[in-house]
Amino acid sequence: MNKNEIEDELRPEYDLQGLQVRKLGPGRKKFCNTVRLEPDVIAAFPNADAVNEALRYLIEIAQHSASLTQRSSGLR
Repeated sequence: MNKNEIEDELRPEYDLQGLQVRKLGPGRKKFCNTVRLEPDVIAAFPNADAVNEALRYLIEIAQHSASLTQRSSGLR
């Protein structure tokens, strides 16, 4: 066997066609959701933590408002 040949030790039942290649280094994709913000929204928040905190607060307000609406209309 010359140095260009590789000895295949994998079992035939291993299917490597379905594997995804993960790029290493600074150009690789992160495994998270990405949201694009408009420039005016970006200007209002210094970092991702501030955006998340504001959105959590908005969610809390919306849930509180929904529960008040349900109570006032007699729904439960």
